[in-house]
Amino acid sequence: MSASVSGGAAPSAAKPDEYRLPTDVYPRQYDLAFKTDLHSSPPSFAGEGLVTLDVLNDTSKIVFNLHPSLSVTHIALQTTELKTTAAVQIPISALTVDKDQERGKVDVSSLPGGGLKAGTKVKLFLRWEAELGTNMVGYYKSDGDVDEKTGKRPIYALTQFEPTAARRAFPSWDEPLLKSQFAITMIARDHETVLANMPSVSVKPWKPASNASIDQVLSEGYELGSLLTKSYASGKTEGKTEGKTEGKTEGKTEGKTEGKTEGKTEGKTEGKTEAAGGSGNWQITKFENTPLVSTYLVAFACGEFASLESEHRSALTGKTVPLKIYATPNQIKQAQFGLDIKKWALPVYEEIFDIAYPLPKLDTLVAHDFDAGAMENWGLITGRTTAYLYDPEKSSLAAKKRVATVQCHELAHMWFGDIVTMKWWDNLWLNEAFATLMGELVIPDRIWPEWKVRQEFLNVHLANALALDSQRSSHPIEVDCPDANQINQIFDSISYSKGASVLRMLSGVVGEEKFLKGVSIYLKKHVYGNAETKDLWEGISAASGLDVAKIMANWTLKIGFPVISVEEPGDGTIKVTQNRFLSTGDVKPEEDETIWYVPLEVKTINGPTEEIDHKAVLNERSTTYNLGGSDTFKLNAETIGVYRVKYTPERLAKLGKDAQKFSVSDRVGLVSDATTLARAGYGKTSGSLTVALGVGETETEFLPLAQVGGAFGKLAGVWWEQPEEIRNAISAARIKIFRPIVERLGYEDRPGDAPDVKELRELAVSTAAVAEDPEVLAELKSRFQPFLENNDDSRIPPDLQRSIFSNAVRHGGEAEYNKILEVYNKPPNPSSKVDAMYALAAARDAKLLDRTFAMLTDGSVKDQDLYIFFYGLGGNRAARRRVADYFFENYDALNKRYSDSFGISYLIKGSLNSLSSKEDLEKVKAFFKDKDVRRFRLSVAQVYDTIQAASDWLERDQKDVEGWLKENKFL
Repeated sequence: MSASVSGGAAPSAAKPDEYRLPTDVYPRQYDLAFKTDLHSSPPSFAGEGLVTLDVLNDTSKIVFNLHPSLSVTHIALQTTELKTTAAVQIPISALTVDKDQERGKVDVSSLPGGGLKAGTKVKLFLRWEAELGTNMVGYYKSDGDVDEKTGKRPIYALTQFEPTAARRAFPSWDEPLLKSQFAITMIARDHETVLANMPSVSVKPWKPASNASIDQVLSEGYELGSLLTKSYASGKTEGKTEGKTEGKTEGKTEGKTEGKTEGKTEGKTEGKTEAAGGSGNWQITKFENTPLVSTYLVAFACGEFASLESEHRSALTGKTVPLKIYATPNQIKQAQFGLDIKKWALPVYEEIFDIAYPLPKLDTLVAHDFDAGAMENWGLITGRTTAYLYDPEKSSLAAKKRVATVQCHELAHMWFGDIVTMKWWDNLWLNEAFATLMGELVIPDRIWPEWKVRQEFLNVHLANALALDSQRSSHPIEVDCPDANQINQIFDSISYSKGASVLRMLSGVVGEEKFLKGVSIYLKKHVYGNAETKDLWEGISAASGLDVAKIMANWTLKIGFPVISVEEPGDGTIKVTQNRFLSTGDVKPEEDETIWYVPLEVKTINGPTEEIDHKAVLNERSTTYNLGGSDTFKLNAETIGVYRVKYTPERLAKLGKDAQKFSVSDRVGLVSDATTLARAGYGKTSGSLTVALGVGETETEFLPLAQVGGAFGKLAGVWWEQPEEIRNAISAARIKIFRPIVERLGYEDRPGDAPDVKELRELAVSTAAVAEDPEVLAELKSRFQPFLENNDDSRIPPDLQRSIFSNAVRHGGEAEYNKILEVYNKPPNPSSKVDAMYALAAARDAKLLDRTFAMLTDGSVKDQDLYIFFYGLGGNRAARRRVADYFFENYDALNKRYSDSFGISYLIKGSLNSLSSKEDLEKVKAFFKDKDVRRFRLSVAQVYDTIQAASDWLERDQKDVEGWLKENKFL
């Protein structure tokens, strides 16, 4: 976007697009008033809006986004062309609604001159009403946990507009390029707290106007929202509608802070406490005008909340920014860590970007029903309870890391996404990839260096990126997405994890300091405006002096990534060749035309000397590289590149023996590449298992051992229907690696344990338990027994809680199941509830599984949590086919239940991804053959690819694995 537009000028008219709004008018300012009635039946809201429009072209119609769930009851217009300052009422019959494209069109051809003339300004008034749905999109209702003191379940309302749900709350020009200013007014009962993007400027009692008319709504004296009780014509309450949906997934890891208690405050309940019900007086709260912002970042909420508060003092401006976190009163004590993170991270972001946080406050609202993990609404971040609540006494390290990384991720968006926003959804990755890189690597590494997040990034984001992008059904990072109805599909590991991984690789090529300087240049140039990928490349090119667009073109514009094959002719050189990698190993010539710019990062070791050649690049099909006399080498040093490396069997065996000579990141990449390539048929599984076993028996670090554990876990997952003696042999291999670690580390944290030691303990215990090591299972049972008998959980370390819960149900009976059900229904913290979900899905007993499956439809499971049960059941041998059949049998109801959100994609993968036979693949394909899968086409195709790859692997290497198990005396 040009400088003038980013400063507030309207974009010039463009060619009309089937999926984009006409550009005849541009929304300059929204004045919006919302009246929320949480005690009506059903809970509902009403709104009035006054939108100031610039008319760019002569037009006889005004077209905007409007969801069918909004019932528009009144329309009026004022324009400088008319000779009167009074509103011109437009009959509702002039409004037509396109339900498929979610658009409203107001015919204004009856105005003098046949419509609106270019160059004029228009004020468009609209009034509407709707129900507060339970769909987790638009403006919706959430139910909190039952309060022990009152016995009541709090009800509140909040928004989730990304990507295209602002139109569910108010008529809008709901596209990211169309930035406007927003003045929001909230009308609510006086014991309720209302929140919005900006601070409030006035609060006063409210009563509906008794004498205002539609003719007066555009006059200077009219207070917006004055008539939000009765219709203008008849005085009766109008407009019921709805909106329904659920879905999306959850976040990531968690967060940590030892001995850094800052910004302390105590919980404070907002507003007066009043008896429940519809009693009480009303008040009207007006909020400051926002800067220019896209509709999907607008946010507001209404309910009875408590809060904690702190502040951020900007080193750049000297100004103090109030920081708050809101939650229901019974959970506010667990929100302190989430608040502290904002105080710690904001100064780091300001230092890196050299741009002050621009708004006068920053709130976070913790939600009980949330489609995604969290959302970066400008000035009012929202998210799940698991994303923001942390109990220092009872929550695990994993839960803490999740809170930290989610909060840091959303804070990154305050700049990357909010101040500078993508022009259209095909550049979604600009927002999400950068927030992932900053929020889950750069910032946590500076605040919690002991977490080793730079290495952990490999096991989380690089692994996720390479897994999804190795499928034929993947998509480019910059993916064509003309139809807004298809946007939900691209909120995936390509936009987040692959995008973050290629940015990390670029940072490695140009140097992190120059990379971040380029990002600052980019942000400053496009502040308050919109941008696209080429603009980011220009900023980093300016800082680095490199042609970044040329380097990165195929990484973002093409699907997939390369595997680098290494040949050794025996003359001290290696020949390296790049080809596209597929998990099914069957790349066709037409799929192998891309040539990537590959930083080879060749590491050579000569005795105590280690060198990395940062200048070695492969930007053609093949090249030769001179090793300089070294016989110990590895490509992709520190696993910085987004590619796989295939060595000869002899070199792979040598690397396995020499593994400890290389860094932790190198060992992670080595195991990951070897096992993944074998699964795809680029080598024998036996060879990769030898490497994994060799590394596993000598390794002491958590992250490489996590790769080793994952490799054997994938083998067990695909070999799940093989004869029992084969399955037991695979378990024996896992026990051989992980039981010694359990014996060394024990089950309890020790003083001074580093975070990765705690994570290794959890990995070793849970892996040995899944492999059914009798000693480990006996220990876990003994630790659960006091909890079962008298509610004493003192022998259940938080980091082992999920494993202890799951094994209690897996190997227990009705008493153990009932105890975990108690935890599920009354959890001490959000992460404990998630642990209980996975445990309830782990049952082997058919009757206990009947109870878990019954929960899926009897209202026991929130819509936001259903996917967790599906993934848990899909990972359970005893329930794997049953959850697939459940999905098939309940498909229509599930598809309707998640018709507007991300959820259905996760249910598809959770229920079907663990299947592994050719018969499974044919059954799944036959099921979807006559279904309309446009909203989740990518997920269905990815399930096909996953089952295909698993069945091919099993068919190809079944005998090879059996031979390896015998050779190593596991069978």
